[in-house]
Amino acid sequence: MKLSKLHIALLLVALVAPFVLYPVFLAKILCFALFACAFNLLLGYVGLLSFGHAAFLGTGGYITGWLMMNANLTPELAILLGTAAAGLLGALYGKLAVKREGIYFAMVTLALAQLIFFVYLQAPFTGGEDGMQGIPRGELFGLIDLSDNLTMYYFVLAVFLFGFWLINRTIHSPFGQVLKAIRENEPRAVSLGYNVNDYKWVAFMISAALAGLAGATKSLVFQLASLTDVHWHMSGEVVLMTLVGGVGTVFGPLLGAGAIVTMQNYLSGGELGNYIHIIMGAIFVICVLAFRGGLVGELQKLVKRNFG
Repeated sequence: MKLSKLHIALLLVALVAPFVLYPVFLAKILCFALFACAFNLLLGYVGLLSFGHAAFLGTGGYITGWLMMNANLTPELAILLGTAAAGLLGALYGKLAVKREGIYFAMVTLALAQLIFFVYLQAPFTGGEDGMQGIPRGELFGLIDLSDNLTMYYFVLAVFLFGFWLINRTIHSPFGQVLKAIRENEPRAVSLGYNVNDYKWVAFMISAALAGLAGATKSLVFQLASLTDVHWHMSGEVVLMTLVGGVGTVFGPLLGAGAIVTMQNYLSGGELGNYIHIIMGAIFVICVLAFRGGLVGELQKLVKRNFG
């Protein structure tokens, strides 16, 4: 992926941002941005709407947290294993789900995610409703102490950039072109000799693993893994982030995650805190009815209208 002026400008902003805003808040945005980008790979480029992606976010967080607390691993190894666990879960769930299409696919993913929610609710190692608290951040490669928030932010930024690069590499590869062909006209892709279920399955695994990577990183940032990360509400939130930012766009999930996380952060503590879900629901309806292209789509139209 070639770096454009926009990529370089955004990278410079990301490097400077923690000196202006709270690093943990920015790290939270990056974690959810990676989660939304992983989800967008499935919805925006394959056309599969998953209502169960929180299962992979939570799995990455729980496995990483348990390893950090009990196996005395360094953060990079714990995150790697947490990501692998989410990928394996995605391989299992994907094998079952991709055999269905449309609303049936969405319902299967939701049902499987609720299954994993109740498993984590009852499992003794997760802490149940109390969650897994006090997860140590550890030392990266045994050398870099991640207890410092600024250091933690730059580590999360590096993880996000890796995930973002991997998604873009996937999208622009021959594999990604087949995924787009499946999204646009699945019967035609079948007639050309492609095994569409296998392509969907691989895309589902990649998306699940990257969602797990986001959850694994998030568990270290907040030193907490809880049932909130595997609840169906979280699956709904990532759909909202992607739609607000722009489905099928490269930067849409990043912008959508930033907007939703910022809104939750600044509105939840004020007088509007009791109405935050109503406000988010209203935004969802407005985006679906009036701004089908999301924030990125509207910005592109604005730029084309004024400078194109």
